[in-house]
Amino acid sequence: MTFEELNTDSAIIEKLTAMGITEPTAVQQKVIPLVRDGKNIMFQSETGTGKTFAYLLPLLSSMVNTPSQGNVEIMIASPTYELASQIKVQVQSVCGIKSALLIGGAPIARQIDMLKEKPQIVIGGPSRLLELIHLKKLKADAVRVLVLDEADRLLSRELRDSTKGLMERLPAKVQLIGNSATVSDFTRKTLLEARSGINSEEEKIELVSLPPEDVLKKRITHWAIYAERRDKIDTLRSLINAEKPRKMIVFTARNDQIENITSKLKYKNIECSSLSGKADKKERKTAIDRFRSGKIKVLITTDLSSRGLDINNVTHVVQMDMPDKADFFIHRAGRTARAGKTGINIVIGDAFEMESYARLEKKLGITVYPKMLYEGKVVDPNTME
Repeated sequence: MTFEELNTDSAIIEKLTAMGITEPTAVQQKVIPLVRDGKNIMFQSETGTGKTFAYLLPLLSSMVNTPSQGNVEIMIASPTYELASQIKVQVQSVCGIKSALLIGGAPIARQIDMLKEKPQIVIGGPSRLLELIHLKKLKADAVRVLVLDEADRLLSRELRDSTKGLMERLPAKVQLIGNSATVSDFTRKTLLEARSGINSEEEKIELVSLPPEDVLKKRITHWAIYAERRDKIDTLRSLINAEKPRKMIVFTARNDQIENITSKLKYKNIECSSLSGKADKKERKTAIDRFRSGKIKVLITTDLSSRGLDINNVTHVVQMDMPDKADFFIHRAGRTARAGKTGINIVIGDAFEMESYARLEKKLGITVYPKMLYEGKVVDPNTME
């Protein structure tokens, strides 16, 4: 199918073409008609498959030639500042519909002023959106669509109350759209319960799972590099010098390790930036912008950025530890091999983490290739004499 066949607005198609997007992905072909027809859906699709445009394109196409009534019509909830900001950029990349970014940790007075400019779309964290509704600065009665982008994360323990509170404050017949690369049983149950009082079968939520594209298996090459904990950063430095990545995201589970890794790499003249939840919004935006533009090639972060962050041409992902849950491993790895490209996912781990990696290899059905650094190159240890 083409974007024309999916009834995407012609001006939006022109913008997509200019961005090099000429054919809808599988998830877009499946989801766009459902969103366009006003269905309530929760759709699951792997990372890098085009989930954001799957719901944005039909929503924006329905609005682009319709005069604004001066109300917020679409509300998009996001678990992180980075993802919310990215969604706003994607809206602006294809149309001129006025949108506002409403996130916690930023001055609320400025956001109240932005709402006076009467945006049709608001994007932000559930807590800040709910706060603005309680303050009567954000009018929710005209909202016709609520999107839960990365619904699993929005319904995790730390964000669950705010997200459910937001859902309860919106009109009963609001169109509900949720998406995630992984959908837990709890998320399914919560969204189904949110529509349990709806009498019409057409208005209940439909669960849509896309056939796996096996991005993790087919487009990502997985490496394992053994290193004792004290040697991991030196190993990372050697890896960067050997691979000379176009763009590399380095993940660590520990916030206190971000600055340690960053400072040691910079000491060895490796240009990099850090992205930490402790940093303010301006610092985080600067780090993302520098990495996105290619001014720096290495970004060090926590799992804050593993959900939904879409940056072109990330060739390498490095995991400096093994996450406790397979979902985190999948989301981290999914920052590479996006939009049909290929990439390399590397775990630098000690003996315990290598055992964990071996169990995960079997569970996910992936193939992990052992590697080592030798004379400035990444080599297969099995070929060494």
